[in-house]
Amino acid sequence: MDMSGGRERLVVIGGDAAGMSAASQARRLRGPDELEIVAFERGHFSSYSACGIPYWVGGDVAERDRLIARTPEEHRSRDIDLRMRTEVTEIDVAGKRVRARDVDSGAESWTSYDKLVIGTGARPIRPDMPGADAPGVHGVQTLDDGQALLDTLARTRGRRAVVVGAGYIGVEMAEAMISRGYEVTVVNRGSEPMSTLDPDMGRLVHEAMEGLGITMVNDAEVTKVLTGQDGSVRAVATEDGEYPADVVILGIGVRPETSLAQAAGLPVGEHGGLLTDLAMRVRGHQDIWAGGDCVEVLNLVSGQEQYIPLGTHANKHGQVIGTNVGGDYATFPGVVGTAVSKVCDLEIARTGLREKDARRVGLRFEAVTIESTSRAGYYPGANPMTVKMLAERRTGRLLGMQIVGREGAGKRVDIAAVALTAKMTVDQMTALDLGYAPPFSPVWDPVLVAARKASAKVRKGTS
Repeated sequence: MDMSGGRERLVVIGGDAAGMSAASQARRLRGPDELEIVAFERGHFSSYSACGIPYWVGGDVAERDRLIARTPEEHRSRDIDLRMRTEVTEIDVAGKRVRARDVDSGAESWTSYDKLVIGTGARPIRPDMPGADAPGVHGVQTLDDGQALLDTLARTRGRRAVVVGAGYIGVEMAEAMISRGYEVTVVNRGSEPMSTLDPDMGRLVHEAMEGLGITMVNDAEVTKVLTGQDGSVRAVATEDGEYPADVVILGIGVRPETSLAQAAGLPVGEHGGLLTDLAMRVRGHQDIWAGGDCVEVLNLVSGQEQYIPLGTHANKHGQVIGTNVGGDYATFPGVVGTAVSKVCDLEIARTGLREKDARRVGLRFEAVTIESTSRAGYYPGANPMTVKMLAERRTGRLLGMQIVGREGAGKRVDIAAVALTAKMTVDQMTALDLGYAPPFSPVWDPVLVAARKASAKVRKGTS
């Protein structure tokens, strides 16, 4: 395709959070007379919340369209040429062009670019085993995936669901299927659910999930999916047994979707994600940026690159990229690894490093765990919570915090996220002036109680 009239052309691969945030921000800074924007999305939807899919499936969110922040038509009304159901199949870095294929017709064409943004996202890990592609086996990464799962549920008579994996997606989908009245079994290869927590905190999640009627099968790996005479799923098998299933949901994580970028010779890290500089420019390539679930990010606590696919990061990446493409300047300094989730009324939160993360990077630490409540103990609705905190030995620098509890527990993790970003010590945290009233916390907030205990342990260790 010929370049038009002296304008620069920005090509965006991927029509969700990072890609379309970048396109929208670039458009705010540069009008259509200066910058032409062409975006390709292989699915049916743009700018949607993948994080909301479990809540749509479970019925908390009534309609699919509630998860769509901006439709293709809304993007086009802002002079962004968004081409849906169009998959980019090749990036020609030397020729500064991409080849795209219309998913429905198969027609292919090349589009040249001055600047390129890669926002190809992630793909669900599908185990390499017999039956993994059978009807009734579903990943839940995109709105198309969510719709396919709901279509299966609508035509399936049985009420038995097996969720493979017990990370964020696994526990959220277990909750969704409980909400729909299914018998739910979660098969998890780890010793406890939520491997992003230390095992002692994961144990609390395990007990709560069983209390909700979910059957937890830990230390088990699915070896095959068994199918019935009609070819649809009827059970999953592990080395130790079979678990009947009318539907199987894969929640074993995602990998960065970087096959296109790797084929073009772009640099990826040890986790398979694209490597970028602070401006989110792909390392070694002046006119190519990348963001969202297809990149690795710097963990500010460990100092190492990490793969953390979250919508919060993707939207920030897009803002940074769009600002830079639009001629201004912005950077993305990194993350501290904050995440929060829930399974029914149990809130699960973490930030910073786990014990094994700290050991892996050579940090020596003290760990403390405390029990507290979300409100003053005498105030109605005070719920128990467990807080675990890690502090660096000798210096007392906060290294991480994990919380498991009922309503009012999860978002307290944000206190630690700010403290980690500011490189505060646990002793400094004890003096934080946090909001207090009996409906909101005890007079000593649980985070401060943990910080006091950690500070005392650090002092004892250095005396």
